[in-house]
This record gives sequence, C-alpha cells and structure tokens, in this order.
Amino acid sequence: MRSISLTVAFIAAAVSLTLTGAAASAAPRHARVPGGLPGHAHGCHLSLELKLQVITAGEPADAVGQLFCAGGAATGPQTVTIYGRSAIAPSFTVAATGTTEEHGAYAVPITNVENDTQFYAVADGLQSATRVERVLASVKLTGAPEGVLYTIPPHPGHRRVPAKFTGEVSPADMGATVILQRQNALKGDEWHRIGLPGVVDEEGKFTIEHNFVVPGPANIRVIVRDPRVNVTSPSNILTYEITQAQNPKLTIESLADPISYLQSTTIHGSAETLVAGTPLKLMARTIHTIGFTPVGETRVEPGGKYTFASVTPLASTFYKVLGGDEASAVLYEGVKYLLTTVPPATTIEEGKPLVFSGTVKPGIAGHKIYLERENAAHTGYHVIATGEVIAPEPPAKPEFTYSIEYRFYLSGTINVRVKIPGDQENGTTVSEPFTIQVNAAPASAVVSAPGDNPTLPSDGQI
Repeated sequence: MRSISLTVAFIAAAVSLTLTGAAASAAPRHARVPGGLPGHAHGCHLSLELKLQVITAGEPADAVGQLFCAGGAATGPQTVTIYGRSAIAPSFTVAATGTTEEHGAYAVPITNVENDTQFYAVADGLQSATRVERVLASVKLTGAPEGVLYTIPPHPGHRRVPAKFTGEVSPADMGATVILQRQNALKGDEWHRIGLPGVVDEEGKFTIEHNFVVPGPANIRVIVRDPRVNVTSPSNILTYEITQAQNPKLTIESLADPISYLQSTTIHGSAETLVAGTPLKLMARTIHTIGFTPVGETRVEPGGKYTFASVTPLASTFYKVLGGDEASAVLYEGVKYLLTTVPPATTIEEGKPLVFSGTVKPGIAGHKIYLERENAAHTGYHVIATGEVIAPEPPAKPEFTYSIEYRFYLSGTINVRVKIPGDQENGTTVSEPFTIQVNAAPASAVVSAPGDNPTLPSDGQI
C-alpha cells in the first residue's frame, strides 16, 4: 500500500479549496436592505476572517471582520449575522449574531462547531466572502497502563500477547478510518503506521489490537481519517517501553523505569534456580551499538535474589543478565529528556505574542518540541505550535535551548504545557501545565486573520 505523509496545513488547504468552491454556488445571496446607511451602495464592503484556521471540536470558531466604506464613511452599530453550513448539513443556517463596534469592526463567537464548516457574514444587506473552519475531532485513546509493556516472548515459538487499544471519537463518525501509529524518528517528528486499520462504530468507538515485535520506546497514538467530515485528527499519545516477557528462571526488573537524564536506578531480579554465590554479569547495549557488552558484576544472594545498584545510563539502554547457563529477558531502560521551562506570563491580551522557552538535556539541534493546549473537554492536550531545539552558543547560551512564540486568539483561561517527543535514544518529557489568562481584545485589534502561528506536526504515514 502506498504511504502518504500529509501535514494538517496541507489537508486544511485541500479542504479549503473544496469547500470554498462549493460555497460559491451554495451560499445564498442576500438582498440589500432598503434604506441602508449612506454610501453602502457605492464602495462599501464587509470582510470576514476566522481567528483560528484549525480548532478542536467544542472550541468556539470566533469570526472577526469589518464593515467599512470608501472614504471612511461612518457605519454606526450594525447587526452582523453569521451563516454556517457544516460538512454534514444540507444548507446554511444562522450560526451566530453580533454587532459592529466603532469603525465597523466586529467579533462574533460561534459555538457548537464540531465538523468542518463554511461561514459567511451578512450586515446591512452586504455579504462577505465565505471562509472555512477546519475542525479536529476529539479522539481519546486508551490502552494498558503506561510504562513497561511485556508483549515480546523471550524465546522463539512462544506466543506473543497482543496489546489492545480502545478509543472514542467525538463527534461520533461511524465508518471513519482509525490508523494506529508508532513514533520512530531521530528528532521526534515522524509517525509510522503499524498494524491494520480499524473503523469507528455507530457509537463513535473503536478497538485495535497489535503484536509488538520491536523492543524499545513506543509512543503510540491513532489518527482518525474522514476527509468528508473533519480534518485528520490525532489522539492523545500513550508512552510505553516494549520489552520481553520474563524468563522465570532468571528475571530482570528496574526499580525505576523510565528515568530522567542523569538519574540512577537499581536493576534487580530473582535467580532461584542458581545457587548462592553464582556470578552474574549485567550486559548492556544502546540502540546504536551492535551486541551486548558487560557493564557490571554481582553474585546471587542467599534466597536467590540479586542487585545491581546505581546504574546510570546516559541514554535509553537494553540490559540483560547472564549467570550459570541462564540468560534473562532483555530489559529496556528508558531515559527521558530533562526539560526545563521558564514560567511564562500568566496574563496576556488576545493576539499578543507569548514566548515559551527553556533548556533540554541532552540536546539534539533541530529536535522537535511542542506547545500543547488542553482541549475543550479537558480529556487531554493537543499540539498548537511546534519549535526546534537550538544548539548552544557559548558563552551567552552554553546549553541546548528552545523558544516558541505563540499568539492566543481564544480568550479565557487556558492550560498549556511544553512537550519534547521521544526518539530512539531518549524518552518523551512534558512540563508541568501553565494556566494562562487570555483577555479579550477589542474587535478592531483582531479584524485580520492571524496567519502567523506555527504549523502543526505531520500526520505521518497513513
């Protein structure tokens, strides 16, 4: 099957062209109201923009624009009516109403937007151009508790245990395709399809099972695709460390897994078939090395236990223990990025830039880093902006840093966080959430479409 990598921006553009073309013939033309304001028959215009080009289902689609005339003629307060038609609706209906402010500017919140929707505005008999709001469905993914996932048998011929994932899509979209993806990239910006796709049922639910055969880090999500209804929509991300099932004769476990960069752990287990005093070797390898090498020695304790204390891997590492004629399963010890974030301002005006910055250890220049916002249903976070890790510039900047500038165009209390996605050597880390109070700006300050917020991550292989 041919794989296609698409960005949200690319999909948005395609949807925009399709729906705008349809709107040109479908949107009714409104007759000018007799007795309108002077000059409206000669050189008057009504504009319409949408504050955000992509929203999540349940968020308002705020419309902004201006009613103005050539020569700067006063327009006075006028009622603005926003008409909308969603991707599943047969015709346009009134979506919201508002009133122009001084100089004709207006801002009208539109609620209950759950599917890709066309909008146009009408005021004083004038009709704006049609705009398209792209909408991400809310996708909630559930699986085994995050952490170590034992799914790979330790010996050939043993049965693999599939991992089961379930989820729910809102709004429910029966028949939409569900694609399971695993993140696998040097810089945290690639998603690869794994397994067979699933389908959303009539209740908006889905189930997918998958046999993991590649040990190591596994950031797992699904994307839901139905271009007729919504933009391709990603779920929340579940983070696992895929490792072998235990050899009961010689087990291996970590006291803390995963750990943060420069943190230590204790590797321990049982060797009840080996006599006390039997030498044991701790073997290790990283993703970029071939073969295991010894990194520690100990002996079986009375009672059949053993311990390797103060193990400090500098990157995610595979471990196994050898003793007597036995070999343990392979343990994957994940090492997460160490992420710091400079607390941003807690209050800002809508449309003003806000910078999120901090440091990353260890650092990889160009590695992706995300700014995420909690969704409207408070069930998870979704990416709203992307940035990259910046190489040190001694002596002023001796560490790897990042800086993401973002403009919020939704007023109210918003929870955000910074996230660095994992890669082959280090695991995902997220900051503590920050609560930002975004104060509404006058309509005249946001009448133009923003257009300057960063693009969203790729949808990956679908």
